[in-house]
Amino acid sequence: MRNKLNLFFKRVFDITAALLSFIIFAPIIIIIWILIKLEDGESVIFKQERIGYKGKPFIIYKFRSMRVDAEKNNIPKLAEEDDKRLTKTGRFIRRHHLDEFPQLWNVLKGDMSFVGPRPEREFFIKEILKINPDYVLLYQIRPGLFSEATLYNGYTDTIEKMLLRLDMDLEYLEKMSIWLDVKVILLTTLYIISGKKF
Repeated sequence: MRNKLNLFFKRVFDITAALLSFIIFAPIIIIIWILIKLEDGESVIFKQERIGYKGKPFIIYKFRSMRVDAEKNNIPKLAEEDDKRLTKTGRFIRRHHLDEFPQLWNVLKGDMSFVGPRPEREFFIKEILKINPDYVLLYQIRPGLFSEATLYNGYTDTIEKMLLRLDMDLEYLEKMSIWLDVKVILLTTLYIISGKKF
C-alpha cells in the first residue's frame, strides 16, 4: 500500500487537512500563543531535532510546554505525566494535546504527514534499535502529527512504551490507507474534545 500513487494522495490529503486546520483552529492557536507569552515572557515555540522520512533529521515545532531550562544539561529526558518542568499553561495544553498545533507547519513543509508514526529523537532511536532493529522500516513514510499508536498507547514516557508503540507503528505501516488516516483523525479529535486521556 505504499506505492507512489497512494503516497501522492496521502500528501494531497496532508496539505488539504493542514490548511483547513490552520483556518478552523486559528482562534485557539492565537489564544495559546498569548497565554504562553504572558506566563513567563519566554519563547512560545519549542524547536527540537527529530528523525523523519528516509532517516533524515528535521526540526519539529511545538508550543512550549516546559520551562526554557528543561534540559539545561543537554541530557535527553522523556516527559512524565506530572513533570515538574511543565509550566501551568504547558501542563494544560500537553494534557489536551494542544501543544501539537505548530506541527501543522511541519506537515505543510513536508517534514511530516497528518497521520503516521510519531517522530523520535536520535538518542532514543538508538536505544530502541539496540532491542528492535525494525525501527528503520518506519523511515519509509513521513512521521505523523496524529498516530494510531499514540491514540491507543498514549504518550511514551518509558523505553518499554516506545517498543510497544513501535509494534503498533509497524502494524500501521502494513495497513495504512487514507480511510485509516481519517479514522485516526476523527477518533483522536473526539477523544480530545471529550477530555479522554490517552
